[in-house]
This record gives sequence, C-alpha cells and structure tokens, in this order.
Amino acid sequence: MSEGVEVGRPTRERAAVGEDGRSRDRSRPAVPDPLPISVVDAHCHLDIADGEDGAWLSPAEAIKKAAAVGVTRIVQVGCDLPGAQWAVDAAAQYPNLIAGVALHPNEAPKLKESGELDSALAEIERLASSSGKVRVIGETGLDYFRTGADGRAAQHESFAAHIELAKRLDKTLMIHDRDAHDDVLRVLDREGVPDRLVMHCFSGDTEFARECVNRGAYLSFAGVVTFKNAQSLRDALAVTPLDHILVETDAPYLTPSPYRGKPNASYLIPHTVRKMADVLNISVPELCTALNTNANNAFGGSW
Repeated sequence: MSEGVEVGRPTRERAAVGEDGRSRDRSRPAVPDPLPISVVDAHCHLDIADGEDGAWLSPAEAIKKAAAVGVTRIVQVGCDLPGAQWAVDAAAQYPNLIAGVALHPNEAPKLKESGELDSALAEIERLASSSGKVRVIGETGLDYFRTGADGRAAQHESFAAHIELAKRLDKTLMIHDRDAHDDVLRVLDREGVPDRLVMHCFSGDTEFARECVNRGAYLSFAGVVTFKNAQSLRDALAVTPLDHILVETDAPYLTPSPYRGKPNASYLIPHTVRKMADVLNISVPELCTALNTNANNAFGGSW
C-alpha cells in the first residue's frame, strides 16, 4: 500500500448541501429486500464519504451491507491520482473489489494548465500495471457540463491517452460522458475502440444507446433510471440488448428512488435492478443472471 493511505477510511468528503445551496437530508436509507441472485456494482466510489456525521459507511461496512442484499462484487473507481492509488490499495485489501484508475475529464484541464498532465498520465499507467486487480482504465472521457470550451482540448488529449492505454494494457475502458455524446463517439472512432468498453452512468437516448452498442459497449445504468423525469433513459434501456447491460451506483451519488437526495451506497442497487427488470419486462432473477454474466465479460472475468 502507498504511504499515507489508510484503506479503511474515506479520503474525501461530500458536503451535505445541494447545488442550490440548500441543506439536504443525508440520513442513511433503509436496507432493501435482497436480490435473489448476486450482481456487481459496476461503478462505485467507496473513498468518498457521505451522509451526516457518524452516518457514513466505512468501506468495510459498505461492502458488508452490499453483500447482505446480493451485491457481492464492486468496481472501485479512482478519478484522480490520490483516488486511483486508493482504489489500487482497496482492491488489494478486499477480495470482492477490483480497481479502475484514471484522470477524470474535469481533472485534465487543470493538469494541462499546470504542466502536470503528462506526468499524471504516466502515474496512471504505473498504477494500471501494478496489479492484476486493476482491471479498468476509467473513468475517463469528456465532460462539457463542468468544463467550458477552453478546456476541451485537454480533455480530448487525456481521453485519447486513456484509450491508448486501455488497448495497450488490455484493460476495460470506462467512459464518463456528460453532454458530450457526439464527441465521445468521434474520439473513440478516431483512436479505435478497445475490446472491452463500458459507458458509465449511461445518459443518452435510444439512438445513442444503439450507437454505443454498435461499438461493442456495455451500458451501465445508475439510479437515475428510477427517477420520474428519466423516461428517455428508460426508453434507452428498453432498446439495449440484455447482454450489453450493467448496473451501478456511482455511490455516493445518484441514489435511486425512493431515496433520491440521500447518500447512495452499493446496498441500494436492488431498487435500481427491480426498476430495470420492470422496464425490460423480464423477471428480476433473469436480469440478475444477465448482469452477473455481463460484468464478468465486461471486466475480464470473475473475481
């Protein structure tokens, strides 16, 4: 493990205040009924604490609560250099975790401006090569919501470098795509699509879903698919082939209904899975079986 990193303790905190400046109810949601067959949380941030003081879950607690409801494996994702190192260390400590390492697209412009992008990318490559439990290069991609036009060139440069790394090291590429659908596909087509590709927190419509699947991508759906105003996302799920679907939390963010606004964790995935099964008009066991198989295929085998 790296010096100064204590895997049992989150390294970052999320404020209990919304973007509108108002305080939120950050109490921990109740535990749902267990799933009949185990599934994988395809994208989680166990290192980001959330909830009121004393209410946040330590990584060990989060893993235990998840396993109790049938979420027995988790993909822990790092978004910057400290987070990537934390993910590698956590995957070494907990058998049911694998790690993803990358520079989040919103990190790229800051690193480019400071002259540190190349060295940061070199460190991501070192971490990606450090253990067989680092299965994922991600989350990388493009984010036009929080980064303006002046930062897009740096995002494109970083994204292309991560694509090349995923292909060279035979890792799964996990893409963050916010308000950048067309350019994500354009960069992927230009650089060449890796053998394993996951669209994290899929946010597109039916047409974009088909374009991603045509490139071999797995579409990973988060709690947003349960929101009342997310019909277009449910429509996209409905046209996605069953063997290209994953489920995730993006915890502590994107908590599914009926707990939207409260802190998310892997143990809440059953709410999302049951809503997805309803949209797909299949049984929950059938969906769970597919999700488990898809996760093995998407992330290079079981763990």
